[in-house]
Amino acid sequence: MNIHKNARLTPLRREEMALSVIEGAFSQAHAARVYGVSAKIVARWVERYKAEGRAGMVDRSSRPAHMPQATAVSIAERIVALRRQRWTGKHIAHEVGVSPATVSRVLKRAGLSRLSDIEPAEPVRRYEREHPGEMIHIDIKKLGRFSQVGHRITGDPQKGKSRGAGWEFVHVCIDDASRIAFSQILPDEKKESAVAFLKAAVAYYASLGVSIARVMTDNGSCYRSKAFAKACRDLGLKHVRTRPYTPKTNGKAERFIQTALREWAYAIAYPTSNHRAAELPVCLHRYNWHRAHGSLKSKPPISRLALTEDNLLRLHS
Repeated sequence: MNIHKNARLTPLRREEMALSVIEGAFSQAHAARVYGVSAKIVARWVERYKAEGRAGMVDRSSRPAHMPQATAVSIAERIVALRRQRWTGKHIAHEVGVSPATVSRVLKRAGLSRLSDIEPAEPVRRYEREHPGEMIHIDIKKLGRFSQVGHRITGDPQKGKSRGAGWEFVHVCIDDASRIAFSQILPDEKKESAVAFLKAAVAYYASLGVSIARVMTDNGSCYRSKAFAKACRDLGLKHVRTRPYTPKTNGKAERFIQTALREWAYAIAYPTSNHRAAELPVCLHRYNWHRAHGSLKSKPPISRLALTEDNLLRLHS
């Protein structure tokens, strides 16, 4: 029972008070003094007990029985129907002829305030390509350059700032089937860098005996460029882009970025970003050749290539 925070009486005490008056133990004035309320309050609970008994002792909603200004049911249903067609609040208000505030209230009651509320979230469908090279996932992570230990390590936001140091862009690639990763730090996320990285990634996997068939990216401008499309054609790759606003489609690249940030970029207190960059190849080697991967039955990604002992010795350095 959710009693008002300032209520003097609980349902049990209301019943006790009403019965004391009804049975003649107290007058209404005496009951008011004993229970610390007004005589009017005593009379109210007495009458309610006479009419409804114990059930009448609970709190009632303060909502009025009749609200002439309430939005008509037909209008509310029209607002909800338009929302389910993914109309914006202002567009609905203009179409229906009500205020945006009215639309907002109706949508809030219907649980449709956000567009993401319209359709239930799609269940996560985990997939994995059967053979290495069938698809690689590419993404970019922007990191700040620095000339001293940063605040993520020191814990002091007022210290460790390298003002004007600029940015560097970590281009990452991961093979869908094997989880073998490749990464380079480039000066920007423009189409020229994206094309150069794509070619370097394809060459890296080729050095492992893996031929790439498809590449998946998000909808960044560098990946929508004609230069990137031409590079894919020249390399014989089918380019697949994720659905807008659904980064989980490219989840393997996103997950690798999080792993790289945790185990490389923010793992230790690098004195400068140049030292951090120099450690990236070491981190990649550890990830591909030695680190147990949870999705690969605790084996490293390189195990998915089923290399012979001679090839392992030749490629492992």
